[in-house]
Amino acid sequence: MAAQAGKDMLLKISDGAQTPTFHTVAGLRARTISLNARTIDATDSDSTGRWRELLAGAGVKSVAVSGSGVFRDAASDAQVRTSFFDQSARVWRLVIPDFGQLEGAFLVAALDYAGEHDGEAAFALSLASAGVVTFTAI
Repeated sequence: MAAQAGKDMLLKISDGAQTPTFHTVAGLRARTISLNARTIDATDSDSTGRWRELLAGAGVKSVAVSGSGVFRDAASDAQVRTSFFDQSARVWRLVIPDFGQLEGAFLVAALDYAGEHDGEAAFALSLASAGVVTFTAI
């Protein structure tokens, strides 16, 4: 896989309809996607050589997303803001070119707004998975 531009990663939010339409969220300038799986230690006194043993498939999986940038329109700003204040789990799609696509319910865990007096208003957000997240290879 050749090097890729970070700008090619997309973060999209669904409109909440029965057959959802996804809208790209603003002009994200920086974004991070973290895939996590907590391990369960199953080591006991009978473990060979006292080496740690992990219980396969038993840990809790989660996805965390963070990003910052500039909203490009009032519609994407409103969708993210509404999702935060309602604390509703909305379906989000995370597209990582040449890797795959993650899709599932996420809560907006944090939403920050900032701006300089002579510059644009910026935001930062954090998403936390709130259910099954599917992966589709591209």
